Amino acid sequence: MAQEPPTERVRAPAVGELTPPDRILMGPGPSDVNPRVLRAMSTPLVGHLDPSFIEIMNEVQELLRYTFRTDNKWTIPVSGTGSAAMEAAIGNVVEPGDTMLVPTNGYFGGRMASMARRAGGEVVEVDAPWGEPLDPEDVADALSEHDPDVFGFVHAETSTGVLQPDVPELTAAAHDHDALVVADSVTSLGGVELRVDDWDIDVAYSGPQKCLSCPPGASPLTLSEQAMEKVLSRDEDPRSWYLDLSLLEGYWGEERAYHHTAPITNVYAIREALRLVAEEGIENRWNRHERLAGALKAGVEAMGLAMNAPDEYWLPSLNAVSIPEGIDDGDVCDRLLEQYDLEIAGGLGDLAGEIFRIGCMGHSARSENVIYVVTALGDVLESMGADVDPGAGVTATRRALKK
Repeated sequence: MAQEPPTERVRAPAVGELTPPDRILMGPGPSDVNPRVLRAMSTPLVGHLDPSFIEIMNEVQELLRYTFRTDNKWTIPVSGTGSAAMEAAIGNVVEPGDTMLVPTNGYFGGRMASMARRAGGEVVEVDAPWGEPLDPEDVADALSEHDPDVFGFVHAETSTGVLQPDVPELTAAAHDHDALVVADSVTSLGGVELRVDDWDIDVAYSGPQKCLSCPPGASPLTLSEQAMEKVLSRDEDPRSWYLDLSLLEGYWGEERAYHHTAPITNVYAIREALRLVAEEGIENRWNRHERLAGALKAGVEAMGLAMNAPDEYWLPSLNAVSIPEGIDDGDVCDRLLEQYDLEIAGGLGDLAGEIFRIGCMGHSARSENVIYVVTALGDVLESMGADVDPGAGVTATRRALKK
């Protein structure tokens, strides 16, 4: 007997037109996207093996080499977010049984450790407190003690606002022990000085949504010849097929053979974002970030707040600001969103509840945004009873911007 049809039809969801709020993004990422990048994403799709797209791939690789300050042949945008580039780096360079030395001075050193373990590696640590950089002597001691195959460090620690100094000293020590060096440059690429070749870094990865001001989806990665030799001579395939660099070489190398369908619009986006870097000039871009973040720093300090990182390793692209006593960071962030359409963030891990994280990255690093965030933060903190002087903060910011 035929089944009776249902008496009620399933209704389609009533979803309206997409209308996200128009925020000013001054948190730890993403940053505001330049209108040119958004326009690039709206241009027509072509196939991922179309001759025109292959030319675009070539251009993106050249622009990435310029931005990383490297001649590495193997320089690509990984299809995925910054964490995909991170996992591609660690998951290919670390083989089962390898030892990787990682830092303990921030959230993203911990993520390095997790990825290395998943790749089958043994993790050993070089210690430093959250909010401080690695000491080269401690790194040298840890290298001597553990003799690792791979040493990883975070160039710009997004969780603490600390920029790692002495990078050439760290890489030289690692190479004395025949260890490959992996650098997390997620919050430094395109924003603060980074010289992959001059500093003798073997592998560096980044995310596009920070200082490059590009939507996430195609993430920078570069490997030296020595690093790629290790990848291509592995005894065991990496545990990720999708992120296996020996397979991706067929697509991003000379052959241009199918591996997966690249995120075409994201490649368009990062091409335009990197064109903006090249037009500005990489050293000019580093200087712009330092100047504008310096004005932000002057403003929050004049207001009565303290920076988490001392001047000698302050990270311009991510400013960690101590939270005044008695103030809840979540309440402040909520009020800034509600009253000012302004995004900043609180702390992570060991610094949760202790710092605000205020980005000054890429297209967000503009004079009007710096004045706006100092004004809005001062107003909200004062309204919550914090001991701050918003007027002094704005005045100091304006003076710094005029220099």
